[in-house]
Amino acid sequence: MKTFFGNGSGSNFGKIVGMDRFDSGRSLSPLRQAEAYWTALLTGDGVPMRSQIDPRGLENILEYTFILERIAPGLARFRLAGSHLNKLAGMEVRGMPLTAFFEPDARTEFTDVLEQVFTGPSIAELGLISPGKLGRARMQARMILLPLKSDLGDVSRVLGVMVSDGAVGTPPRRFTISDHQMRAASDVQAPQPKAPETVDGFAEDQADFKRPGSHLRLVVSRDD
Repeated sequence: MKTFFGNGSGSNFGKIVGMDRFDSGRSLSPLRQAEAYWTALLTGDGVPMRSQIDPRGLENILEYTFILERIAPGLARFRLAGSHLNKLAGMEVRGMPLTAFFEPDARTEFTDVLEQVFTGPSIAELGLISPGKLGRARMQARMILLPLKSDLGDVSRVLGVMVSDGAVGTPPRRFTISDHQMRAASDVQAPQPKAPETVDGFAEDQADFKRPGSHLRLVVSRDD
């Protein structure tokens, strides 16, 4: 699946840039896998429940995956986080606010994006840059935020994935936002059940059993 992102959100994009891969060529497939998994859980009742998330369904991308809990408008903390996020932070991030991954001057923009994820509810995807400093090379990253309902039915949880490209260097790594895209969760269509396939060679032509005048004859053989 090829997705394009530009500067800003909605349909008013600036320069359109293909972002399926980082500059180094590393694939962004963990984001696409998480989105496909979330989409597969959709029903007519709206966004999936947090209780529907099964780690086995995300087994090969767990190191990049996290679960957030909304604790205030525009603010959410990690409930669970994979090892990749711990490496970027240089510590266990569980219980920390997600804003800890952002530079101070990027936090207002990010909290606005995060609040739209909860209140839309919306899907957000962000391009991130960690500038190079002493002991740290410049790093690219991308993040996707997928809304979830809590057991109470309110949209106060998020399934997220964050993938970075480049050596972590000296943590913690903090990021600015290079681009982002918002998409209403209601615009995503729940998967339709597939009709059972007909296998050639096993389908019977019912006309053969309904010819006028046709009948079965039972022949009894009697020995004299």
